[in-house]
Amino acid sequence: MTIKNKKILLTGGAGFIGSTLVEKLFKNNDVLIYDNFSRNSLQYKKIDLSKIKIVQGDILDFELLRKTCEDFKPQIVIHLAAIAGIDTVILNPIRTMEVIVLGTFNVLKALQKYSSKLERVIDFSTSEVLGSYAYKSTEKSNTNLAPVGEARWTYSISKVAGEHLLHSYYKVHGYPSVTIRPFNIYGPGQIGEGAIQIFIKNAIKNKPIEIHGDGDQIRSWCYVDDMINAIFLCLTNKKSVGEIFNIGNPKGTITISSLAEKIVRLCDSKSKIKYIPKNYVDVELRIPSIEKAQRLLGFEPKTDLNQGIIKTYKWYKTN
Repeated sequence: MTIKNKKILLTGGAGFIGSTLVEKLFKNNDVLIYDNFSRNSLQYKKIDLSKIKIVQGDILDFELLRKTCEDFKPQIVIHLAAIAGIDTVILNPIRTMEVIVLGTFNVLKALQKYSSKLERVIDFSTSEVLGSYAYKSTEKSNTNLAPVGEARWTYSISKVAGEHLLHSYYKVHGYPSVTIRPFNIYGPGQIGEGAIQIFIKNAIKNKPIEIHGDGDQIRSWCYVDDMINAIFLCLTNKKSVGEIFNIGNPKGTITISSLAEKIVRLCDSKSKIKYIPKNYVDVELRIPSIEKAQRLLGFEPKTDLNQGIIKTYKWYKTN
C-alpha cells in the first residue's frame, strides 16, 4: 500500500509508533509532526528531518495547535499524543487526564474549520479500555468503568472519553474518523516503558529481568510493522470510517514469565529472572479479537513473536 502526495499531521509523531509511521510516509508526502518531545524516537529512525515539518508544542496549547492546523491544512490527521506507561500514569494522573481528554478535544476543535477537506482522522485509544480481563474482546464489548482512586485507570478512562469525543465529531460534524485500539505494540526504536524492550535491554547486558507479581499476566504482543500496516489500511479503506478497530496479534499471546524466559533464550543471555512485589493494579488478561479488522480491512499480522523479538534484539544490540 502506498500513500502519496498527502498533507499528514501527526500529533505525538516523535513517539515510537509515530516515528515509525513517519519513516514510511515522509518520502512521498508532506508530513508535519506536532510534539513536545518528552520522548523522541525520531533520532533512531532513517528520516531526513529536512524533509518534514516539526512544531514543538504541547497538545494543551490550543492556540498553537489551531494555528498549526490553519497554516498546514492537513488532509490526514493521526492523533497519537498522550501520556503513556504505567509508572508515568500513576505518578501523573491529573496530567494524564488533561493531555488525553483536553488534548483530544483540542485537536478535534482545531480541525473543525477544515473538516470538509479531511480524508481521515485517526485517534489512538488503548486496549486498556476493555478492563482487567479482556479475553478475545470485540469492539462492541463493554468499556471499563474502573474504581475511582486507582491512578492506573485514569489512562483508560481518559481514552474512553477520547473515543466518545471522536465518535461525536464523526456524527455531528462528519469527521472521517477511525479509532484504533492497540494491543501491546513492540519493536525497534521503542523508548520509555514496555516490557519487551526493557527485558531485551537487560538481556543484552546480562542484567536481571524483573517481573512484577508472579508473572502469570497474559498479553498478546504485536510487532510494530503490523501496526503500521493496520494504519495504512485504515487510511486507504473507506470501510474504516466511523469504526473502532482492535489491532493486535492474538497468536503472540504469552504469560509475562514465559515472555521473559523466551527473551533470555532467544537473546542467548545470562540474565536471571527476578520476581518483585507489584504495587499497582494490573491488567491480568488481554487478548484481542481482530475479526472486525480482518473482515473489513483485510488486516493480518505477519510477524510472529519469535521473529519480532529477534528483530528487536538485533536493533537494540546495534543501537
